[in-house]
Amino acid sequence: MANWLMKSEPDVFSIDDLQDAPKKTTMWDGIRNYQVRNMMRDIMQKGDRVFYYHSNCKVPGIYGVAEIASKAAYPDPTQFDPNDGHYDAGSNPSDPRWLVVDVRYKRHLKRPISLSELRDHAPGLGDFALIRRANRLSVMPVTDAQWSYIVDLEATPHPERG
Repeated sequence: MANWLMKSEPDVFSIDDLQDAPKKTTMWDGIRNYQVRNMMRDIMQKGDRVFYYHSNCKVPGIYGVAEIASKAAYPDPTQFDPNDGHYDAGSNPSDPRWLVVDVRYKRHLKRPISLSELRDHAPGLGDFALIRRANRLSVMPVTDAQWSYIVDLEATPHPERG
């Protein structure tokens, strides 16, 4: 089993939206980065754990936990829809360029863990991709040690709120 951090803008699709989705599940569409596509295709498996991260908002951070719900990545239908913002005219239906996985809601964190708090804990997180300079991937791997460290942070009082 692997661990992931998946970013979504809360005004596009938040952890609350995932919780409210039918069967608490949705396809993770719109990926247009080959590195992420390859991770989805080659590494992600059903049951993998996911930190649900809100980006491009007032307080970016980890807000919940989800899991990979699909057995394997499959073609992203939005790449073939000319009316969709993720349309890719160069993608061939017989050899799709872009893939999706299904993601299922598990729970909200007891408290959000902000990006600034994660940066404050950089020594304990090692080479955590999220806090590495110039990393803009929307999906990134999380080691078991990083996962445990972040879950432990959830149980501690927020440093600014005591």
